[in-house]
Amino acid sequence: MFIKNNTKQHKDGYLDKTPIFQFLLLSMVFPLWAAAAALNDILITQFKSIFELSNFASALVQSAFYGGYFLIAIPASMVIKKSSYKLAILIGLVLYIGGCMMFYPASTAATYTMFLAAIFCIAIGLSFLETSCNTYSSMIGEPQRATLRLNISQTFNALGYIVGILMGKYLVFQEGVNIGEMMQTLSGAELELFKQQVLQHTLTPYKWLVGVLVIISILIAITEFPNCKPKAEGKAKQPSFGETIKYLSTNKRFKNGIVAQFAYVGMQVAVWSFTIRLALEMGNMTERDAANYLAYAFVAYFIGKCIANYLMTRISQENVLLGYSVIGIACLLYVSFAPDFSAVWVAVFVSALFGPGWATIFASTLQSVETKYTETAGAIVVMSIIGGAVMPAIQGLLADHIGMQQSFIVNVICFGVIFSYFATEKKHKATLTLARQSA
Repeated sequence: MFIKNNTKQHKDGYLDKTPIFQFLLLSMVFPLWAAAAALNDILITQFKSIFELSNFASALVQSAFYGGYFLIAIPASMVIKKSSYKLAILIGLVLYIGGCMMFYPASTAATYTMFLAAIFCIAIGLSFLETSCNTYSSMIGEPQRATLRLNISQTFNALGYIVGILMGKYLVFQEGVNIGEMMQTLSGAELELFKQQVLQHTLTPYKWLVGVLVIISILIAITEFPNCKPKAEGKAKQPSFGETIKYLSTNKRFKNGIVAQFAYVGMQVAVWSFTIRLALEMGNMTERDAANYLAYAFVAYFIGKCIANYLMTRISQENVLLGYSVIGIACLLYVSFAPDFSAVWVAVFVSALFGPGWATIFASTLQSVETKYTETAGAIVVMSIIGGAVMPAIQGLLADHIGMQQSFIVNVICFGVIFSYFATEKKHKATLTLARQSA
């Protein structure tokens, strides 16, 4: 190893201090999966036109993507348990590269199912990355700063969303071209040639991603990372998978966290999946112009995350998320029923309220379990990402029947679930504080 680790590990797996270089390198992985997620929002809009899909069918891009997370999270956690966080990260990066490479045959075959297969393969790699990186970021330092570390890493994630949407806008969408309108003017061989040319544009951002992924993989491979796993006392063995599942199934706080994360991811993905479609329906513009509004949404997401990070140094994370949830519910109600284009701008603003969601729910849920169950617990939290497969499909189905704008109402319910979770967490912590004071 060319870059050494100089930290000391406690028995619970946390460190005496955070190794700055390793933490920054770990955080650089976060924007890589965010870029892939942002590109999905571009692909949904493009595939809907090229393959002439319903809103529900186009949302299957997210189902393939987040379905991969759901299926692979547990195997990824077993790799971590048997080896290390570092190996799981490297495996994830290699699989991610392989999925990107599949876009070459997919663009040639020009079939929707082939693209879904490529997206699913990318998701397998990203499942390894999220299962390992989210848990590792919370563990790589002092325990009292676990949530702050994960929120900082997730701030890099926000930058990845911005880069991903800009890559999609400038490398996938063509300037001045409305795909749907252009297809209506063509037929026969000309139409097929146009479709092939449009699909070829999907390759370019994935070429860039492969280059970046190779560089990050090499840097991680030559860097020594701390183990960050609880040390077994004496002859004590690590709990089996069955024992872990039994423990987690009786942990009410953990189960509440899973439901909250499912709702959060589902809401975030659903809103972002249909922001471009909402702009196209409520304004007269091309796909490339409509992509600007999703780019603005990702900027809002980044700003909202930074503000939340600051607020959490002043007030409790529960109060921050409760406030964000109340404002979010009001905003999404406006998006669902406002009679003019202002609904699009409010849909952009609501992304600022997504900022602290994933990281705070993840860290809170993980801290509700004993550290010896951390690897599997972290994987199950990642499995709740399946919400990103379910909620966009539900919203797409609603959009086909009641209208795109009105379909955003489904996300109001999701924000309500998040509000309920943090209200319960606040009550739990208040009870613990009273118990300590009376002891």
